[in-house]
Amino acid sequence: QLHIVESGGGLMQPGESVTLSCAASGWTLQYYTVGWFRQVPGKEREGVACIPNYGGTTYYADSVEGRTTIFRDDAGKTVTLIVHNVKSEDTAVYYCAAPITCNDDSMGTNGLESWGQGTQVTVSP
Repeated sequence: QLHIVESGGGLMQPGESVTLSCAASGWTLQYYTVGWFRQVPGKEREGVACIPNYGGTTYYADSVEGRTTIFRDDAGKTVTLIVHNVKSEDTAVYYCAAPITCNDDSMGTNGLESWGQGTQVTVSP
């Protein structure tokens, strides 16, 4: 089982960009389809973006599409999520998970994924 580690996040002001990184301790994410999810207390977990392991099309949730990028580093060891022009509704705990399902129109989990501990993103003036 992968040991997923997230980094980044913190307190942001509206309009700024936040960068989140996901890595697998002692391993590489190169061979896995990876996704970023977020959750606000009292609400369901939301899929934010995902990237396939075979170089296919990435997926972005409607809530972040157009201002978000997900990509792998050259070695494939990490997966980075950048959200530009953050808004108060982007405030959440962000989680990285792998392997997940990722298509050009959806993303999801199947119970076989490993999750990171989560990283808090707070957007406040």
